Parts: sequence; C-alpha cells; structure tokens
Amino acid sequence: MSAADSSASPLRQRFRPLWWLAFAYVAIGAITRVALLVMSGKGVPHNPLYWAYAFGVGLLYDLVTYIYIAWPLVLFLWLMPRRAYVSRAGQWALYLLAAVLLYWLMFVGASELVFWNEFGTRFNFIAVDYLVYTTEVIGNIRESYPLGRWLSLLALAVLIALLVSRRGLRTRDGGTRFWQRAKVALVWLVLTVVTVAAFKGTLKDRTDNNFVNELSGNGIYEFFAAFRSSHLEYSRFYTTLPGDQAYRDVRTMLKTPEATFVSNDPRDLTREIRHEGPEKRLNVVLISIESFSADFMQTFGDDRGITPNLDALIDKSLFFDNLYANGTRTVRGLEALSLAIPPTPGDSLIKAHNNEDLFSVANVFNARGYQSDFVYGGYGYFDNMNYFFNHNGYRAVDRNDINKDDPIHHENVWGVADEDLYTLAMRQMDSIHAQGKPFFLHIMTTSNHRPFTVPAGRVKEKNGTREAAVAYTDWSIADFLKRAASKPYFDDTIFVITADHCASSAGRTSVPINRYHIPLWIYAPKHIQPQRVHRLMAQIDIMPTVLGMLNFSYRSRFFGYDLFQLEPGRERAFPATYEKLGYLRDDVLTVLEPQRKLEQMRPDYETGDGTPVQPVDRAKVDEATAYYQVAADLYKLRQLGKRPEDNTPVQPLQAGQGSGATPVLH
Repeated sequence: MSAADSSASPLRQRFRPLWWLAFAYVAIGAITRVALLVMSGKGVPHNPLYWAYAFGVGLLYDLVTYIYIAWPLVLFLWLMPRRAYVSRAGQWALYLLAAVLLYWLMFVGASELVFWNEFGTRFNFIAVDYLVYTTEVIGNIRESYPLGRWLSLLALAVLIALLVSRRGLRTRDGGTRFWQRAKVALVWLVLTVVTVAAFKGTLKDRTDNNFVNELSGNGIYEFFAAFRSSHLEYSRFYTTLPGDQAYRDVRTMLKTPEATFVSNDPRDLTREIRHEGPEKRLNVVLISIESFSADFMQTFGDDRGITPNLDALIDKSLFFDNLYANGTRTVRGLEALSLAIPPTPGDSLIKAHNNEDLFSVANVFNARGYQSDFVYGGYGYFDNMNYFFNHNGYRAVDRNDINKDDPIHHENVWGVADEDLYTLAMRQMDSIHAQGKPFFLHIMTTSNHRPFTVPAGRVKEKNGTREAAVAYTDWSIADFLKRAASKPYFDDTIFVITADHCASSAGRTSVPINRYHIPLWIYAPKHIQPQRVHRLMAQIDIMPTVLGMLNFSYRSRFFGYDLFQLEPGRERAFPATYEKLGYLRDDVLTVLEPQRKLEQMRPDYETGDGTPVQPVDRAKVDEATAYYQVAADLYKLRQLGKRPEDNTPVQPLQAGQGSGATPVLH
C-alpha cells in the first residue's frame, strides 16, 4: 500500500472505486462524442466555439449521468461488510461488477454510434420504442451489423481496460462502519434528487445548430428523458391560447367552400362536406412506402437512377411535388393518413391509450359499403398497428395471413419482400371484388428499411444498401401495377402512392424541413388526367383530397383539406418530432417546443437550415398553437371519436348550388 493510500481516510479508501468509474465514464463519453462529431461531417462547422460548447456542456451532462449510473457501485460499496469486502472473494466480486458496468457503458457508447448513423441524434423516443420491440430491433441489428464480432471486441476492450486500471479497483477499507458508509449513500441520494430536479434534457439546447445541441447531451440521460416525455400533455408543456379562442380560430381555418358546420357549438368541428352530383364508387389502394424521401428521385435531383419507374409514373399521374410529412416515424405517417389530424406531442395516437373508435378515413368508406383493410408485410403487433386499425374501421391483415404454401421471395426481421406483400394485398382485393364490394386498402411496405435486403436478381445495386432497397421499392411498385392491370377491377381503382416519412431526420435545425419532403402519386389511367401540382400540401390533406376526387358528400372532423377546394394562400403543413411541433405556412416555419418555447424561421428547402424571423410573426404562432392545442384537447376529451350520425348520408348539392366535383377526375 502506498503512503497516499495509508494516509487516506477509511471512507475514501472504501469508496475509491467510484473515482475509477468516474474516470472511465468520462473517457467513454469523450470518445463517443468525438466519434459522433466525426460522423456529423459538415453538419457541425469547423468552429472552435461549437466544439467547446459540445464538449464542455457534454462533460456536465456526463457527470450528472454518472451520478445515476454509479448507483450499483455505491450500493455495493455501502452494503458489503468489511470482512467480506477485503477478502479475495470481495476483490473478485468488485472486479466482476466493474466489468459488467464497463461492458454496459461501452455497449451503450457503441449503440449510440449505430443510432446516430441511422437517425442523426442521441438516444430519443425512438430508442424508447425500440426497447419495447426487442424481437424486431435485435433482429434488425443482427441482420445489419456483425454483432458477434462487435460484442467480442467490446469484451476484449473491457478486459484490457481492467488490466490497465486494476489498481483503482483494489479493495481497501481502513475500518468503516455501516452507518459511516450510509452517510456517503445518503449524500449520493441527495445529489441524485437535486440533479433530477435541476437538470432537464433541453437545458443544453442553446446553440443554433441542432447537431451541436445533440452532441452536448448524454445518450443515457436522453434515453430516460425521452421515456419520461413519451406522454406530453399539451397544455402543461406548450404555449396555449384561451380555449374558446383556440377553437374559434380552428373553425375559421377549417372552413372551406364545400364544408358547412353542422352546429353553432364553438367547440364542434363537425362539417358536412357536400359536392354536386353522384359519388364515384371507385376502389382506392393507398400505398405508404417505408422511409421514402422525395430526394431519392431523379425529378428532385438525384443522379443515381434508382427510381426510373416512379419517375416515369409522374407523367401518368396526378403528382404532388410539394408535400410534407407529419413526422419522422411510420406511426406518424399512418396517423396522418388514417385520421387526417396534426401530430399530438409524445406518442402517436397509433400507440396511445384510448385510441379506439376514432373518426377515420375507413369510417367514410365503410359507410358506403366498402371493405377497408390495412395490409402489412410484417407482424402488426409492432407499434400497435393491428390493434389500432382493427379498432378504427379497418381489418388488419399481416404476415400471419400469408399461407404457408405461398412462395416468399425474401423476408427479413421487418417482414416479407414488398412483392410478396403486394401479392397478399392483391389476394384481398380479389376476394373483396368477388363479393361485389368496393375496397379501400392501405398497404404499408417494409423493404426500404435497414438491413435493406431484397430478393436476388431484382436490382443491380448491391444488396444490403439503401440504394438497393430504394431501387427494389421502385421495381416492386411497377411490378404491382403491372400485375394489377390484368385484374377486372383495375380500370375502376385509384392508386395513391406516397411515403410514411423520409429516410433521414437529421439536420442542423430542430425541424429540418428537407427531411419531411415526400412525393405523392394519384394514378388511375381511366379516370385521372396527368397533372403536376406545385401547391404546398400536408400529409393530412392526402385522403380528404382523395375523398373529394371521389365526389363523396360526408360528415367530417378531419383537420385535413381537400386541396382542390382550398383557396390559394391557405396551404400549410405540420412537420414535427415527438416534442417539437412544426407549422409551415407562407414559407415561415414555426416550431412550438416544451417549456412554452418557440422558434420561427424562413427555411431553406434544400438544406433544411433556417433564417430566424424577426420580429416573430405572432399570427402564425397563434395559428400553430390553435391547431395543436385543439387536436390534443379533442383527443384528451375523447372528442375525436366516431359518432352514430356519421353514417347518415349527406345529401349532395343540387346543380349550381356550389362546390362541384374535383375537375381532375373524369
């Protein structure tokens, strides 16, 4: 024992391993931060002030997080009796605990690199979701990365680190009593409570670069912060308007020429949508493509030639080139396409409690005798999809419904290949058509998702790459339309093809608008004259626009517009994350944030960057607030539900009374 060790107090000797863990954790945090900075590339400019902020504030968050992750070691050092602690068995128990903690911390650091590569952020609500669906997530990792090799290398790194630093883990105790050690545990408890109360995950968000703000955080801390905020009550965390004003403003914004409110109740958003003439009972097939960004396409500047069929389909379709998704997750896209409402903070309504019997697009079709199916190539328990759709007017059809003798060209942990999914969907369409009923199918694809594996021989791109998955998405849609063209119902079917969200969500701003740009084709060669539409469109407007094209007269509580009935200048979109709520209108992006904060900018649609708006446009802030506040309030009050009167036919307008059929459908 050195002189310094012998002169140290008994308590310092006993709790010395806490210093070992602190140094180890700070080192892991710094190495992880350096790696993430390198991975950020041009996202973080070569500015020493940015670097100093990221590593300085990051060190603070690492130290705060260290207080939490050190608890297993604190408890061990407190509760282990002195005789057992200083024994050989006690020494090896300490080594084992240190090895487990170190391996876990290194594993978390490596996981952050993988997560950053996929999403461009530290751990967030997506990581929380992934903890629930371990089968898909672990399977995805195993199919995407050499997991066994990585885990072995981590074990080797832990062994080397322990050998080099073992002096810091020697068991020493100059004679402490249980109550003396309890004082240290009590102090640790006080520190834990104080830091929980004093620190928030948003305190670091002080720069104008979102990558820098993310680098300043700590993955473990961000994970638990996201876990706590998975259910955000709008009125507690966001800027609000007086209730009557918010509802009055939304009623004003929802009013369109073909819509009439059914009552004078200021908080009832129910409208009667009425068109001239008969309805068109055409089949509708809605395809939401997994992670399909507009910028994959040549028409938006990509030069890789990976979407030749979808680029060619533009000239045969009604094509919308200025459409923005609600969010960055599949559930947000499904929510927008099925419910036509702005995103609520926290979890999507697809996964929320009390999400049954909501007013959905399927309800409108079902009231007309349609069969509405949601068709998914994976297992629909993931993200609560089957439960949601089965309880909101759809019949959920998933991987379980594929016959055992049906040929499967390829499958991975997420589901069967898209061509096999389309075969399943076509079987549903054949069956419904044979019953003499029209159908509405919402098909959700999976192939354009890591590990990006696709059937052999379909595309020339290297299997396992994003390029191969996008090219296969393009091929499989063309193949589906070709096969569907041989069916007796093809001429009377509208194909609506869009994306659930973009492939990437990372950007220098909190809501990088270029990461929300998705395409939309509406294709029906016998009924739709090809046309390109440049107007701004929200994802929640897609299905109300389709219903308008069908000339449906119905009761609506959708927040989405029929774009062809909307007066020019009133277009808007709702790009959002799980906690940052965006509102895009007139080239101004307003973002509502927790702690009742907001930012407003003029976005660069190419880079996602933004120029702050000064002074803030309060009218647009109020519009954004009203939309999000009312949507969240209606869900909380269970006022988004289907009502018996929704099935009551709405009489169309008489000729010359007002709104006519959408001119693009003939």
